[in-house]
Amino acid sequence: MAQTLAHIPPQPRNATHDVTNQPPPLTPYDASEDAALLEGLRREGAGWAEEDVRRLGRAAGSEEAQEWGEQANRHEPELRTHDRYGNRIDEVEFHPSWHRLMGVAVAEGLAGAPWADERPGAHVARTARGLVWGHTDAGHGCPTSMTYAAVPALRATPELAAVYEPLLTSRVYDPVLRVPTEKRGLLAGMGMTEKQGGSDVRTNTTTATPTAEPGVYTLRGHKWFTSAPMCDVFLVLAQAPDGLSCFLVPRVLPDGSRNTFRIQRLKDKLGNRSNASSEPEFDGTVAWLVGPEGRGVKTIIEMVNCTRLDCVMMSATLMRKTLVEAGHHVRHRSAFGARLLEQPLMRNVLADLALESEAATTLTLRLAGAADRAVRAVRADGAESAFRRIATAVGKYWVTKRGPAFTAEALECLGGNGYVEDSGMPRHYREAPLLSIWEGSGNVNALDVLRALTRDPGTADALFAELALAQGADARLDAAVSRLKNGLSEATETGARRLVEQMALTLQASLLVRHAPAAVADAFCATRLAGDWGHAFGTLPDSADLDTILARALPAED
Repeated sequence: MAQTLAHIPPQPRNATHDVTNQPPPLTPYDASEDAALLEGLRREGAGWAEEDVRRLGRAAGSEEAQEWGEQANRHEPELRTHDRYGNRIDEVEFHPSWHRLMGVAVAEGLAGAPWADERPGAHVARTARGLVWGHTDAGHGCPTSMTYAAVPALRATPELAAVYEPLLTSRVYDPVLRVPTEKRGLLAGMGMTEKQGGSDVRTNTTTATPTAEPGVYTLRGHKWFTSAPMCDVFLVLAQAPDGLSCFLVPRVLPDGSRNTFRIQRLKDKLGNRSNASSEPEFDGTVAWLVGPEGRGVKTIIEMVNCTRLDCVMMSATLMRKTLVEAGHHVRHRSAFGARLLEQPLMRNVLADLALESEAATTLTLRLAGAADRAVRAVRADGAESAFRRIATAVGKYWVTKRGPAFTAEALECLGGNGYVEDSGMPRHYREAPLLSIWEGSGNVNALDVLRALTRDPGTADALFAELALAQGADARLDAAVSRLKNGLSEATETGARRLVEQMALTLQASLLVRHAPAAVADAFCATRLAGDWGHAFGTLPDSADLDTILARALPAED
């Protein structure tokens, strides 16, 4: 045997592990290199922020920031209920990368900062920044979104807003728990749902008992899904003597003692792993009334509009991020004698994804523009308020519903490479369903659209006024608007999803007809409105101008 082995020639070292036909790392890249995003930013009144958005986009696509996102998800938050001496502390420890992500997000104005910015378009600029910084990690978008949404709700009690709003709108990330008024910046969370009711918050059983001090209550109960439990203050719904009411709950009381906020456990979630979601228990927990007793839902309605906008934004961000990843892969990977990007069927898939991504981004920025114009204290736009009321619920329903199918198709573009954790695509895929669930599932949003149409007919007028801006530009769009008008008179709860889907597609098509290149608008109208489409991505008709669509969606790499 030894004599036989001696005649085997030496083998090159690692000969079986030469790496060929694999794409190079995507990073660094520019997350703001997106024509639909930049055009929408300018169109909706925030062109003044373009330089900052581009700078943040380059930072988001850097090797360092992408690594922060990966590490924050790999090293998940850990609950510490007690310190070494047995004292109850109820703290959650995060990896340093989480804090780095949060530091940038708050400094760049992704939390409450737009409420302190008087420039028209400030809320649009924030949304655009979220569309690029979200390329790093989705989880830390939760506390920044809740902080953003808490400000208008808190204004229902001006004396509380006077104390806390300057801190909630700060651009300083100060993560240590201490007396809120002694900090340089605050984050806000929310405690709305309970295990017996979920979205049906009127069934909440947490009680609020008035104390001798006006406006001060004590809470007793258990919340089912309270994310970011290390925030400084929380807006919480509880049953007061006059009905469901909204309260502000601080983690640390003015005297420096810890408020009762017992974290029972952290949720073991499908995705969103970098962010802690908890079940807190209140027992004699001190809280301040926000808004009138019994008007809890009305008090938080503005908050709901804000968080729903962010759900649309985050879904659009996931779409764009996974499209960029897929485009990079097929640009560098070859099969059957040609690069994947040159294969006709792959080009169809990517172009179809590009249409969906552009429609989501364009709608997101239009909703942000409506929000910006609707919330201005001076000369608030009533028509934009009505449009925002219905279009945000429509967008929340549809764009977040498209996210899971989109990310799955983008993952498939990478084949087996996309199915392994190293690619990052499984993380994005797991993230996508959350945004359809958070702030009201699909049914809740669809029924909310019907409620808006019934209680405020002005919302329908505002929607059709928006659609009329594209009238006559495309016959397929005109036909879709007519069908939608006819469908409103026959709207039922059973058919709510179908109606809202028609609203969303018609609205997206109208925006693309007005603002996107002809190739994009034509392909979208042909497929989403006129039915010249299959049931999966990659089924665009042969008439679609794939070259123009792809050139717009996937800028040439250096």
